[in-house]
Amino acid sequence: MAPLNDEQLHQIRDERKDQIIAAALKVFARRGIIGTKMSMIAAEAGISHGLLYHYFKSKEELFNTLVQGAMIESQAAMRSLYDLPGSAIDKIRALTEEILDDSGAPYFMLIHQARTSDGVPDKARQLVEQYSMKTFVDQLLPLFIEGQQAGDIAAGNLENLISSYLSVLSGLMVLNAQEGSSYTKPEIDVLLRIVTGR
Repeated sequence: MAPLNDEQLHQIRDERKDQIIAAALKVFARRGIIGTKMSMIAAEAGISHGLLYHYFKSKEELFNTLVQGAMIESQAAMRSLYDLPGSAIDKIRALTEEILDDSGAPYFMLIHQARTSDGVPDKARQLVEQYSMKTFVDQLLPLFIEGQQAGDIAAGNLENLISSYLSVLSGLMVLNAQEGSSYTKPEIDVLLRIVTGR
């Protein structure tokens, strides 16, 4: 068997790192930073405890990496909304569907843990504070203004409306992410009544 070249070694290393990140996301989302041990992440990833430390020095470093990635991804998703086809309300519908999609639940719970849990590293806490509710409200405001001008969004203070909309979605995500929950998500049209007023 021929020895691996540098490119193959880098590919294996990148794949292993992605495997660790995916496992850590699941464990941190379920247990928070205090309830997580590196051995749990290694077991979830199917690797040895020692190998994990070749990629991340500590669970804090791994948690910070995940939070930073989640925040960058959420900002990119908000910006990409404006590139979608359709009216403002169509774009808000797409955002609602994306936020409530089960595949995003671990990322949401990770950010929720970073905002609310004890023992969160300072760097992760600073990252989530940097991307506060106001940041998301400000990003969505032009879209909601466009929708209000088209008559598709309820009259009134849009900053309050956006904050209410995002708060409801956040609460629904927490309910949905709880293991063993018999919770059923409401239909998108029901949720959009918060925005449309009808």
